[in-house]
Amino acid sequence: MRTYEPLDAWIDTHFDEQVRFLQALIRVPTDTPPGHNAAHAQRSAELLREFGLEAEKYPVPEAEVRAARLQSITNLLVRRRYGPGKIILLNAHGDAVPPGDGWRHDPYGGSIEDGRIYGRGAAVSKCDFSTYTFALRALEAVAKPTAGSVELLFTYDEEFGGQVGPAWLLAQGIIKPDLVIAAGFSYQVVTAHNGCLQLEVTVLGQMAHAAIPDSGVDALQAAVRILEALYAQNTLYHQVNSSVEGITHPYLNVGTIEGGTNTNVVPGRVTFKLDRRMIPEEDPAHVEASLRQIIAAAAAPCAGIKVEVKRILLAKALQPLAGNQPLVDALQKHGGAVFGEPIAAMGTPLYTDVRLFCEAGIPGVIYGAGPRTVLESHAKRADERLELEDLRRATKVIARTLVDLLV
Repeated sequence: MRTYEPLDAWIDTHFDEQVRFLQALIRVPTDTPPGHNAAHAQRSAELLREFGLEAEKYPVPEAEVRAARLQSITNLLVRRRYGPGKIILLNAHGDAVPPGDGWRHDPYGGSIEDGRIYGRGAAVSKCDFSTYTFALRALEAVAKPTAGSVELLFTYDEEFGGQVGPAWLLAQGIIKPDLVIAAGFSYQVVTAHNGCLQLEVTVLGQMAHAAIPDSGVDALQAAVRILEALYAQNTLYHQVNSSVEGITHPYLNVGTIEGGTNTNVVPGRVTFKLDRRMIPEEDPAHVEASLRQIIAAAAAPCAGIKVEVKRILLAKALQPLAGNQPLVDALQKHGGAVFGEPIAAMGTPLYTDVRLFCEAGIPGVIYGAGPRTVLESHAKRADERLELEDLRRATKVIARTLVDLLV
């Protein structure tokens, strides 16, 4: 019967080193936007080299990076070949949204307080650079596999859809894994997730002096009509339910809006960006067509108004592939043993890069270090944090899973 105690002991012994590694990763900003993330890849490669792990660097051509609305991207890949067998790829993303206001801790400090580490990316998902790296190190130090391969893939554009990260590497033939585990949280194995459609809507009118407003066409007034129609539709989405556990219903959010030139000028242009989350049962083409129709119908009564709609992101929902069962079984077994409670296999309302692998026919799941919910982690909010014990235990779960799949 296989024993995992030596593997766990190695992780415990090296845990302080693992935390320092994560602190170093947090201390290099990767705010996305703007997405100038090549510097973090360089630092990560240096840190990996100190562990004897040589990372292949794959800088994405500048034109493709700019087309993805980012500034610089270098993807990192560590390949560890042990013998014939399956290639298991562990993928985490280093990009993170800008910190915003309200932090009590330095967002780039990696400070530790009451058993938690704080910083932007601490929970999503620089932590899993650490989880996966130290699980790999434990595997090699203790289990010494002689079959299969493990690859660490660290990418930097998940916040913008993964097109110059995993999608680019798959298209180039640089990665061809058999199974994928991607960054996630510790108390569930995620096998399905929402899709996401993002649109930029520009409402065009005619600028005019506020003293003679009838000489212009108010773009903001038309934008308000469109927004009212979209929010009314959002209310109707609550009546549509997904059959996937962990996923509720579709929804829509308008995240940014800008326009006008001055207080005493009738606004001639207003632009807003919307985010439409799609449950796995929805067809993205139908969703986009429906939104465009709602926008056009709301704008139609507004004389002199023109509306331009541009798609800026389409991330399809993650649909589980039959071949993911070995991953699910191993992660649930070891998660239950290490955490002392059942680990559910379920869906999540987020969208991730795993969908890109599954679209290519490669089974994948989401599992890593983190709390039960996004809300608990403060991801995309002030004082993002991670319980260090969740990091320790998730590392053990991943290391044990690799042993089951390779040894």
